[in-house]
Amino acid sequence: MSTFMFLASQAQQGGGSMSFLILMIAVFAIMWFFMIRPQQKKQKEIRKFQNALQEGTKVVTGGGIYGEVKKIDLATNIVEIEIAKGVTIRVDKGYVFADVTSSELTAGQNK
Repeated sequence: MSTFMFLASQAQQGGGSMSFLILMIAVFAIMWFFMIRPQQKKQKEIRKFQNALQEGTKVVTGGGIYGEVKKIDLATNIVEIEIAKGVTIRVDKGYVFADVTSSELTAGQNK
């Protein structure tokens, strides 16, 4: 009788570990769907913007400096940005992002 009880308890524990595994997979899937996937999509949009940069585009750097693109060197991935009249800085292309304030203002004027 005790052998039967032992086997029954082992079967119950095995089922518990299986449900735990299913729960962990479900948690990971939810995290991926709500956190990782949107971040990947946003990174893809940023890379697309950085690759389509043109002179005259209003941008903001990773450090929070607003300016306008004056020159792009594709060989070295360096962008020259004019932050004030006659003042230009050189920034790595990976640290240049879209200036949302100017696009929001433009969108508001078109309505």
